[in-house]
Amino acid sequence: MGIFRNDITVEFLNRYGPNTMAEVLGIQFTAVGEDYLEATMPVDKRTHQPMGLLHGGASVALAETMGSVAAMSCIDISRQYCVGLDINANHIRGVRSGFVKGVTRPLHIGGKTHVWEIRITNEAGDLVCISRITMAVLDKKD
Repeated sequence: MGIFRNDITVEFLNRYGPNTMAEVLGIQFTAVGEDYLEATMPVDKRTHQPMGLLHGGASVALAETMGSVAAMSCIDISRQYCVGLDINANHIRGVRSGFVKGVTRPLHIGGKTHVWEIRITNEAGDLVCISRITMAVLDKKD
């Protein structure tokens, strides 16, 4: 048994994408593991900056999407919800085309905060960006 709720599947996670930034950027969840989620994002005109490279903001949008969804996947969504408090990213390597893959794992899962690390790699497995997001876990009001 992993850290995520039993209902968390790739199909379930991808149902959150329509009508969001994830849909616009082409983000798709591809794997759910015991303690990680994977997703891909195309590197194309939707995610390029003017020089034809992957836009750093697109990498951060992938990281934020992954960390937020991972945090949500660990809580009782009938009682709680998660919001981002802080995100940072280090851009290591440029990418011009193809896909990038993100893998997120928890650094801390607490009752009121989560911290998730997101490693984004190119198709050759080279590190493109490393990000960390801190999530607040809030109680829903009755």
